[in-house]
Amino acid sequence: MNVDIVVPAEQEGTKAVVKSWLKKLGDAVRVDEALVEIETDKVAIEIAANIDGVLAEILLEPGADVQPGGVLGRIAPGAAQIEKAPQHSGIAAVLAPRVEPAPDVSRLSPGVRRLLAEHGLDASEVPLRGERLSREDIEAEILRREKVVAEPAAGSRVIPHDSMRRRIADHMAHSMRTAPHVTALFEADFSVIVAHRDAHKAEFTQQGANLTFTAYLVAASVSAMQEVPAVNGRWFEDRIEIPADINIGIGTALGDKGLIVPVIPRAQTLSLLDIAKRLTELTEKARTGKLAPADVQNGTFSISNHGVSGSLLATPIIIHQPQSAILGVGKLQKRAVVRETGRRDVIEIRPMAYVTLTIDHRVLDAYQTNAWLTRFVATLEAWPA
Repeated sequence: MNVDIVVPAEQEGTKAVVKSWLKKLGDAVRVDEALVEIETDKVAIEIAANIDGVLAEILLEPGADVQPGGVLGRIAPGAAQIEKAPQHSGIAAVLAPRVEPAPDVSRLSPGVRRLLAEHGLDASEVPLRGERLSREDIEAEILRREKVVAEPAAGSRVIPHDSMRRRIADHMAHSMRTAPHVTALFEADFSVIVAHRDAHKAEFTQQGANLTFTAYLVAASVSAMQEVPAVNGRWFEDRIEIPADINIGIGTALGDKGLIVPVIPRAQTLSLLDIAKRLTELTEKARTGKLAPADVQNGTFSISNHGVSGSLLATPIIIHQPQSAILGVGKLQKRAVVRETGRRDVIEIRPMAYVTLTIDHRVLDAYQTNAWLTRFVATLEAWPA
């Protein structure tokens, strides 16, 4: 009896696609040998064989959507070879869409009928990849027709979407459709943080931690969350849920590939040194493509330190669903500010940065947002020596 190749359940609800098969039909495989790679908007995951045998069936081609627990293919245990795949089984059935007689429209699901109507398609015009007409069949036909119409202009550089870019786009669009985004803007004086970092950076390096400004942002976020825990909340149709743990995701750029959001779990239990060590580890893993699914799961709040690339202000920063808020921090810049000394106003040069909190207005209001930012800025500006 053939054994299923199953998609892991650890995906935190994120859709995934088949990126590539590392074996061909009929190839011998060994236990723990990588068979197929799937990719989400967060990580790429290799799925290994759980028995010795032969790759007997490939059910989903590269680019196909997969769900947690779904079956990608099957292994024939102990077999030496496969003579020939049946005409309409395995990957051949997926790669060779066929046009069947027009389906009975009355038997199609409401979603399929609606999608056909929205795009002016007749069911008989859509090639099938399975036994029944599906949304994926319709979307593939729509994409094919768009490609025919939208030929690139002469001399244009064409960059096909990879699966990660598609997933990021889907997630961003979903977040904007789901949550009413509102952004509040404050300004923070980093004078004390700059001095503290200069004094302790070498000490942290000796202990294997790169002391970045982001570590302070995480610690100050924890402080602010303890003042206004609702910012750590999530919206449900019948309630708002506020987790006990503060799991902070850090937006990490991957160059042209986009970005990924590794998570520091239970940040409320960590010292500044612990946070810096975890950030150092996660950043290295993100940039070398070695993040595990557990490294990007269960975030309750996110930080976008967009100032590292020179941006002074970005708004709104898209909330990472199903979270309710995201912190944005702009470029650290020396600016002239007015400070009161004694009873006199004086102009001083200080390292300043704009900080924003973009919220889901279903969960949070202006009072909570401003209270959170007030505590966040106060924590940075009064950091102990």
